[in-house]
Amino acid sequence: MGQGFFFTFEGIDGCGKSTQLARVAEALRARGADILITREPGGPPISEKIREILISPDNKRMYPETECLLYLAARAQHMREIIKPAIDKGQTVLCDRFEQATFAYQGYGRGLDIDFLKNTNNFAASGISPHITFIFDIPVELSQQRLSKIGKGKDRLESEGAQFFQKVRDGYLAAANSSPNKIKLLDGAKGRDELTEEILGIISSYIKNL
Repeated sequence: MGQGFFFTFEGIDGCGKSTQLARVAEALRARGADILITREPGGPPISEKIREILISPDNKRMYPETECLLYLAARAQHMREIIKPAIDKGQTVLCDRFEQATFAYQGYGRGLDIDFLKNTNNFAASGISPHITFIFDIPVELSQQRLSKIGKGKDRLESEGAQFFQKVRDGYLAAANSSPNKIKLLDGAKGRDELTEEILGIISSYIKNL
């Protein structure tokens, strides 16, 4: 069996990435693809415990450097325990957030050095990058409207203000502009069915015989 594929879904909160990941996974499985769904921060038990620390509103005093290293520690465990073994077995991995979240949130949002983040991420991720990253772009105002509508309690990061999320959005847009072959920028305000078909069309060019 050949190597599998690795696709990541990114964007600010409320962009629809998690919904699209689930829809795409369902469609691919219906076509016979062997799909593994996972998320960041999270995945294996150790990484899920780190996630609890990262998102807890009790940890508002966390410094950006601490936050960054915790995310990357969770990623290192996630890659070695779940993502790389799945790819090696020929599975297709769909991950809710990955490296671009680090560059957007900790780089653009927190102001940490992007080159440092890229080098450290390369170490944490065992040198593995997604085949394609899908970024779902929406205005910050729409993000806040969607989150308000679902009435979900805010975690530590979601409690940041609009200015922070605009910086994060700017980071995602910059990444898409710099790597159009590896990063696909999608309009997160489009209809769900239209977005799903667009993503499936891109993934189908990688996974043959679907």
